Amino acid sequence: MLKLVLLLPLSLAAQTVDTVQSFRITPLRPVEELRREALKAQPPRETGNFRKSELVELKKLDPTIKLEIRYATSNNFLGTPVYSQARAFLQRPAAEALVRANRKLKEQGYGLLIHDGYRPWYVTKIFWDATPDDKKIFVANPAEGSRHNRGCAVDLSMYDLKTGEPVQMPSGYDEMSPRAYANYAGGTDEQRKRREILRAAMEAEGFTVNPTEWWHFDYKDWKMYRIGTVEFSKID
Repeated sequence: MLKLVLLLPLSLAAQTVDTVQSFRITPLRPVEELRREALKAQPPRETGNFRKSELVELKKLDPTIKLEIRYATSNNFLGTPVYSQARAFLQRPAAEALVRANRKLKEQGYGLLIHDGYRPWYVTKIFWDATPDDKKIFVANPAEGSRHNRGCAVDLSMYDLKTGEPVQMPSGYDEMSPRAYANYAGGTDEQRKRREILRAAMEAEGFTVNPTEWWHFDYKDWKMYRIGTVEFSKID
């Protein structure tokens, strides 16, 4: 059963912001058990010509980008940390496009707030194995790999430059409901307007929104990179 859980603010690090709301599921099996299995598993085999991976840390490219890496905390849909570090990476072309989008949003009074970027494949397997079948539309199948695994997908929202606070959108991040759809007609006029401002800025830089998640954007060159599963601690 899905439930909405209200939590006290979590302080992640100096460069992050606090959050108070998290949408949760009850994992099908204990997450630590799934983690042990996932770390032993191997990503799907791929053939073809791929670009060399060049994962770049977003904060190093643009310090004005804020982080709210919920998967490094218990404030996420599984209710437990799955990352050991609160960091965000993308392949360099995607990262540079994201920085350009952030600069354009500043002209409208907003900055980018990052929830997730590159995601090791083993974490995608944890998500899939933990999620009930009727909610698997919201998670990637590890047999195919995720665009997050390739370093070419980002989960994000915006913050208000005047207040430094996250803006309100039609749904919360990682909410597994129709309110999360990119074209959901509900919510307030202001929430939908901000969602469209974010989408326009990202699409202008070569990203495409996921129809079922307003916060998820794929970079145009995602097919050019292999699925990766390297952990954050091993990335310079």
